Amino acid sequence: MSQTPRPMILVRGFGGPDVSDETASPYQGFNDGTVYPTRRGENYIYEGFVLRAMKSRTRPYRDATNVVGFYSEDLEAPPDLRGLDEDSVRGTVVLDPATEAAVLRDGTAGTIWIYRYSDLRPRALRRYGEGLARLVELIERSAARHGETFDGVDVVAHSMGGLVVREGVLAMHATEAGSARRKVHRIVTLGTPHRGISFQRVPDWLMRALPGVEKASDEFASFDPTSTRFHEWHEAFDPRRILTVVGTDYRSYGVGIATQLNRLSSLLDEGSLAYNRSDGLVKQASAQLPGAPRTFVHKCHGGRDSLVTSREAYEIAMRFFHGTHRISLSLERGEIKRGGDWFGRSEFYFGVSIKPRYVDFELFHQSPEAENCYGPFGRDDLADDLPDLAAELDKPLAAFGDATTGWAGPNRLIWEGWVDGTAKPDQAQGLVFRVDFYVGERDSFGIGFSDNVVYRKQYYVQAFPGPTPELFVHTGEEYLGGEHALTLPEVRARSATDPRSEIQAAQQVPGADGEWTFDIAGTGFAGRFRVGIHADR
Repeated sequence: MSQTPRPMILVRGFGGPDVSDETASPYQGFNDGTVYPTRRGENYIYEGFVLRAMKSRTRPYRDATNVVGFYSEDLEAPPDLRGLDEDSVRGTVVLDPATEAAVLRDGTAGTIWIYRYSDLRPRALRRYGEGLARLVELIERSAARHGETFDGVDVVAHSMGGLVVREGVLAMHATEAGSARRKVHRIVTLGTPHRGISFQRVPDWLMRALPGVEKASDEFASFDPTSTRFHEWHEAFDPRRILTVVGTDYRSYGVGIATQLNRLSSLLDEGSLAYNRSDGLVKQASAQLPGAPRTFVHKCHGGRDSLVTSREAYEIAMRFFHGTHRISLSLERGEIKRGGDWFGRSEFYFGVSIKPRYVDFELFHQSPEAENCYGPFGRDDLADDLPDLAAELDKPLAAFGDATTGWAGPNRLIWEGWVDGTAKPDQAQGLVFRVDFYVGERDSFGIGFSDNVVYRKQYYVQAFPGPTPELFVHTGEEYLGGEHALTLPEVRARSATDPRSEIQAAQQVPGADGEWTFDIAGTGFAGRFRVGIHADR
């Protein structure tokens, strides 16, 4: 896999009726990070998306922010084109000849581009989409001038920025059918309201009464929860190449009215105020797309330590763009061994959280606090017939109900994500990630306790890819790194098939390359899980 990354475009979210702060911000908020005062080393300060990418030891990026300008009125071509074609330097989205020559002297590979759509006029999503298509075209032209092979761009979009990217992909497809699949490699959306914003159900006359709303009427209209324009992604782009990052921490979002309105929408959907299920602004059900992979992070929509300013967003995006392996985790069988009220009505919920080795961030998060565990289950083998997630996400957000806590995919898929096998600490052996398992019980009648923990335990999955791949499951991390790290032969010698052993040898699935099963056991729950690890091209 090439160590030189593709060009990457960052697209920010909705700036509000007044975009003066956005037009004055050179990096559109992607230079904002978060301080974690209780941690040390790499986990202490997250510098922000742009700086972190530029400081990468394995795949460093270069800042190309000044290469392209975005204007409300057409610019004429300058006298000295520096060898550029006239079309590239004339219009509202244009290359600057001198800056292009200086910054792109080594080509476009590994460059970061900020898409400043808020500088364009009129303020309309389709206009923003056309501008993004133009930016990608300019990057492709620059690559051709430097004799580079253009493999497309990677895109990270926050909030409404993901809707802008959708319009850009559709604009490319309208100009040349199939071109978006060639010009765009992969897309990560961070809290994008793909299916709208739930509290946009308020009457039109009330929306029009909000201060400054006329300036941004088209942008507000794009949040319509009755719209199904998100279906059009499938016409122009493969949804498997879009990773939707879903925030779950509504409690930390600073705009309290949005959080309360999301809770009110839950009353309309579920007949209960018990759940919020949002990042504070965007519902979890809205931030996903049918057919697209997704991951949950326990971050809020914006502000400090949010979807756009937390390390999670950066690490997840980089693994999706550059990861060496795609990993899946599914439930083969399960058995809840305790719980169940003699009175009231019990419901069970199942969830996992995934964390890579040696770092203090998660690739995937489920918990009662996040309100995103799978369920509810009534059967103790978790074999209830839950609604199909893709079918539920295919509906407009305004459709009654929110049955989007079913399995992530067929065969009780729990999680699918990407890891980078080249990013290993010293003395580390194989690919390692931690899985935290959780089974909880809730009394929906409110007679018994509403938050019983049936089972909670963590395991460490260690994979050795290669000609004859092997997978092991540890109950602790003693032998996974540092001076006690075991080599493959040593791990193999210490392993057993007993799920209670310190190191368990996973069983390869007959006829399925790169897939294994392993068992977990405890007082309250026992289960068999299937792991797939496949090289990602």
